[in-house]
Amino acid sequence: MQNKQHKGSGQRPPFWRVLQKSALSFFAMAPLLLGVIGLVGLFQVLVTPKMLASLFQGNPLTDTLIGTLTGAAAAGNPVVSYLLGGELLAQGISLYAVSAFILSWVTLGFIQLPAEIEVFGGRFTLYRNILAFVFTMLIAVLTTLTLQVLS
Repeated sequence: MQNKQHKGSGQRPPFWRVLQKSALSFFAMAPLLLGVIGLVGLFQVLVTPKMLASLFQGNPLTDTLIGTLTGAAAAGNPVVSYLLGGELLAQGISLYAVSAFILSWVTLGFIQLPAEIEVFGGRFTLYRNILAFVFTMLIAVLTTLTLQVLS
């Protein structure tokens, strides 16, 4: 059995060639990934829950929009978003804002856009982020209304 790939024969390339190409792609993207990780880390250190709480005004619609935008700008680890969401709720921020913040923290991420465009392409990234933005706001409102009905 030969390891050579014949064009048009439908055989797969050898495992080591695929592994080499994957490693080269990863190393080519490593600086961009490190930059994104660094920006996320800086944001988590520099922006406090009190700073975020000062953005919200008490109006459900504007709080949902502000929560979505701040969560998208503050992309990070989902576990941290739950802790931060608890802090925001403790400071009297509406559930509309907190649920939008948590959803957009996890699904959106303006900081990661360059890396996402590099990996998935601009068109896919644009559509994914627009849909995630719209559905984040919709789900945040529906979640809050559902909890109000159940309470």
